[in-house]
Amino acid sequence: MRRLARIGAVALSAALLFSGCNANPELGSKGASQTPQSSQKGGTLNILTAQTEISFDPAKSQSLAITSLGLVNRRLTTWDISPDQPAKVVPDLATDIGKATDGGKTWTYTLKDGLKYDDGSPITSADIKYGLERSFAAELSGGLGYHKGLLVGGDKYKGPYSGGELSSIETPDDKTIVFKLNSPYGDWPWVASTPAFTPVPKAKDDPNTYGEKPAASGPYKVESYQQGVALNLTRNDSWDPKTDDVRTAGPDKIIFKLSQDPTVAAQALISDSGDAKNSFGAQFVPAAQLAQAQKDPNVKGRLVTSQPGALSYLAFNTTRGALKDVKVRQALQYAADRQAYKIAAGGSISGENATTLITPGIPGRQEYDLYPAPDSGDMAKAKKLLAATGHASDLKLTLVTSNDPIALAQSQALQQGFAKAGVKITLQPLDSNALSEKVTGNKGDYDLYLGSWQPDFPSPNGNIQPLFDSSQIGNGNYNTSRYSNPEVDKMIKQAIGEVDQDKAGQLWAEVDKKIMEDAPIIPLTYTKNSFLHGSNVQNFFIGAFPAYPNYLKVTLKQ
Repeated sequence: MRRLARIGAVALSAALLFSGCNANPELGSKGASQTPQSSQKGGTLNILTAQTEISFDPAKSQSLAITSLGLVNRRLTTWDISPDQPAKVVPDLATDIGKATDGGKTWTYTLKDGLKYDDGSPITSADIKYGLERSFAAELSGGLGYHKGLLVGGDKYKGPYSGGELSSIETPDDKTIVFKLNSPYGDWPWVASTPAFTPVPKAKDDPNTYGEKPAASGPYKVESYQQGVALNLTRNDSWDPKTDDVRTAGPDKIIFKLSQDPTVAAQALISDSGDAKNSFGAQFVPAAQLAQAQKDPNVKGRLVTSQPGALSYLAFNTTRGALKDVKVRQALQYAADRQAYKIAAGGSISGENATTLITPGIPGRQEYDLYPAPDSGDMAKAKKLLAATGHASDLKLTLVTSNDPIALAQSQALQQGFAKAGVKITLQPLDSNALSEKVTGNKGDYDLYLGSWQPDFPSPNGNIQPLFDSSQIGNGNYNTSRYSNPEVDKMIKQAIGEVDQDKAGQLWAEVDKKIMEDAPIIPLTYTKNSFLHGSNVQNFFIGAFPAYPNYLKVTLKQ
């Protein structure tokens, strides 16, 4: 994601294939380079990504509902993303977003008529049950797992390869599926839009190879895959557009071109010649090319910038040394030089200053600022507050960060800002795997961590619970501040169980402010993501959430 960036929920990394707000002023408020037009059919669309491999196995995926896997794999529910409307959860394979009973502990879905795989065989509720069950298997790790702790018995279930069936998923007939939860969960319709809720026919399942050519339920199927080179999609003739309100299925073919250097890819899109005319970049535009694109009137109209989205933040390891003291953490809030931090990422187009944990575009968000300071920080106040804690001149901390050039430059900007407040920061750059292991593992041997977080779905739950619930410390989870507050845990549980979304929003806003009183992180910016596309690419836009293009609507000029 990775910045490490987002090691969880949809990490926002410069090379992410999207496995997570003012638009660019010149592009208007829609975050789009043109108003969406009527669907046009035909052509070959190229998607340029730095990834060297890609799997379409839904059990292993963190892909957003509107990006790569959404072209091939449908889910029980999905997202309706448009340029100028809030994100909505809508039916996909199901007839509605779910019917809640038993106070929100039981959710029932009915499948639409006429659903088929690419081989013409029918999609059944048993296939969705099996697809979800296989996501519990150790052989298929890496996917989103919100459902695992929610389904009754999910904490002990080991998957279908060794553990039989999960009885809390019931299929009374071929078109009905029922989920039994441990406790009420108001965001279950959003959870049902995650990749694991894709149907998988048991007869076609090979956990070692399924991701290379899965049973397609969407408008495209995987035609061929060469690791490190390309993955080719062609039309699924069994897909019925009458059952699908969110996918346009414009191009005849879609080619994911792998192992693309971000700088080279951006330069090709700027040049807009040959295949680049029919291409777009899946990775963020590097700072140098971003500046170049903004200055060139022939390119500026093909640069699409999201509204403020993912939260970039500096996490304090609240279990380490002086950082155990909430007064120290509060003092350090004033030492962040957000101005230099943004400049390192390309300037104001890279994001807007953050003060809350719930990010823009999420219903229920309330704005506040507990630690007001100039963009460059308030070093005098930071020094004064640190002096009151007895750490005015002896505070030395280690910051672990990605070795990605932009993340490293941002870390250096923060390092220099903290030095002005008398705090010495030593940087420890790591590659994405080592960084993820260090901050999500059980040792907790770091002081500070620079990360970024894109929720997996537009609910405050996606901002708060993964990062601040004490159950999410270590064991591969993402509470990187190792923050533990029993009162906050209780508040999170209450908000999660509220089915009424307006009431839930108010509860989450209270949780947000309560956590920031304890200052386990410094919210830095709500990041903006910029993407380039070729001149023949149409209907390329970014909604209020998420801060990524909607692949499902893209067409080519004919």
